[in-house]
Amino acid sequence: MEHPENNDAYKGLVVNAGIEQPSSVNPYLKRRHRKRQLSVAEYVEGIVKGDVTVLSQAVTLVESVLVEHQAIAQEVIEKCLPYSGASIRVGISGVPGAGKSTSIDVFGLHVLEQYGGKLAVLAIDPSSERSKGSILGDKTRMEKLAVHPKSFIRPSPSAGSLGGVARKTRETIVLCEAAGFDKIFVETVGVGQSETAVHSMVDFFLLIQLAGTGDELQGIKRGIMEMADGIVINKADGDNLERAKLAANQFRNALHLFPTPESGWTPQVMTYSGFYNIGVKEIWDMIYQYIDFVKANGYFNYRRNEQSKYWMYETINEHLRDSFYHNPRIEALLGEKENRVLQGDLTSFTAAKQLLDTYYEELKK
Repeated sequence: MEHPENNDAYKGLVVNAGIEQPSSVNPYLKRRHRKRQLSVAEYVEGIVKGDVTVLSQAVTLVESVLVEHQAIAQEVIEKCLPYSGASIRVGISGVPGAGKSTSIDVFGLHVLEQYGGKLAVLAIDPSSERSKGSILGDKTRMEKLAVHPKSFIRPSPSAGSLGGVARKTRETIVLCEAAGFDKIFVETVGVGQSETAVHSMVDFFLLIQLAGTGDELQGIKRGIMEMADGIVINKADGDNLERAKLAANQFRNALHLFPTPESGWTPQVMTYSGFYNIGVKEIWDMIYQYIDFVKANGYFNYRRNEQSKYWMYETINEHLRDSFYHNPRIEALLGEKENRVLQGDLTSFTAAKQLLDTYYEELKK
């Protein structure tokens, strides 16, 4: 197009037409095709063969909220069940900053070097309550395990699940075991409700503590110690060594106040340094000693059966809750009942009963 500046009215000012601009789309860019969805048989075959790529895709399906993905995921899990169960599952928890990720890096390397096999680490990453986003950065703190050929690290967001651990983690354990991973670590977000969920899916629950943080009594009050099969004090090195030993004695004394666990095992308290790799062997000797102990007295199989039963009921509760809140009639009434409760026209209990009665009537139709 001719520039108006080249008009006679603008003598002495010349503007060139310029050059033709190239397309904003790279002509060498190949059109990306969406990956073909694998069939259930292909997923199962890939997982049983130990294909980590297929395993990762299957875990993504398990974590998906799409109904069609969930249907495929459940079928894959069901077909993988016969290949699962032959692993040692260890839950690892502790206060934020206790060194869980660093410890897992050290523990994992020790286990792979001393006992062989394959290790899967399921790290539950805290999600933002506002944005619902997660950094999923645990791999950056597990530098050696992240590049180990016999390890599989899968960070998962905690959003939408109680305390950061959902039924999906339990299902992921089944897939990992079917893929030949004979050691499973489940790392929790931190001390809280998530520990109860993790305790219901692992064989050994390890609690990592720090010395001199003033959290000794808090740990006891929260009841977390009642679930622990072993307590370890991290950062027992240098100037902190004496404080760590003192904290270990305090925890040992506190454990005497609790009743003997169902397993018959007396939880042990040990000190170690994840950074300097001191005392790691002793911790794993304790864990294997515990596994041998509970297998000998029958508690190992009993606990696994109780866990399966627990997750059956948890799944029922979850489906019932989803069915209630996604019912169109209930969705339409919820806002109205909520407003009436806030205005003082209805009590919370009456509103809940009316909503439930409506839901049951809808089911009868």
